[in-house]
Amino acid sequence: MDVAARTDRRAFGVVVAGLLAAAAALWGSGSSAWFVVDVPTATRGTVEASATGAQLQPVVTAVAALLVAAVAALVALSGIARRLLGGVVALAGVAAAGLTLRLLAVPPTPVELASARAGLTAPNAPQGAGPVTATAWPWLAVAGGIVALAAAVVLVVRERRLPRLGARYSAPGAPGPTTEQDPDRAAWERLDEGGDPTVGPHEREN
Repeated sequence: MDVAARTDRRAFGVVVAGLLAAAAALWGSGSSAWFVVDVPTATRGTVEASATGAQLQPVVTAVAALLVAAVAALVALSGIARRLLGGVVALAGVAAAGLTLRLLAVPPTPVELASARAGLTAPNAPQGAGPVTATAWPWLAVAGGIVALAAAVVLVVRERRLPRLGARYSAPGAPGPTTEQDPDRAAWERLDEGGDPTVGPHEREN
């Protein structure tokens, strides 16, 4: 395997790893408390109430699920379909990071926090609550969105050279193409034409 092919496979691995890492970050962040507030109670004194990222910004966990699906689609797609996939992933990453930053810039009120946490109406919201405080978890969602965007950029820019599904059909030791065409792409094209991608060009001529 030449240096260019190794570089292309590494780039493919970077995209896959980036998507999975971003999905894990977004899911972990969405499952954790983003904002907390101290609420006085009649029987237990002051208690800490919180709401998770998924409760406050459901798009975060939705994007996490989309990124996992994108990894599977990345293996199956090629060409313009892969570029479109990269565009969708980029938009999803921007949405996750942007909406989280907006929430950090304008934190929810105690009433909004209680509503998101338990579906309470305004009259049932905590009275005399302290200020709402942000945790570090929303920043993990921002980081996940940025990583997803970076992976999408690599996918779109280097799509033409990234390995195709045809690589899984290559037989060990099978003769490669005599031209400079990407062997993975050549195997995929032979499969599209109804041929056997494990058979080399000289074998087909005999």
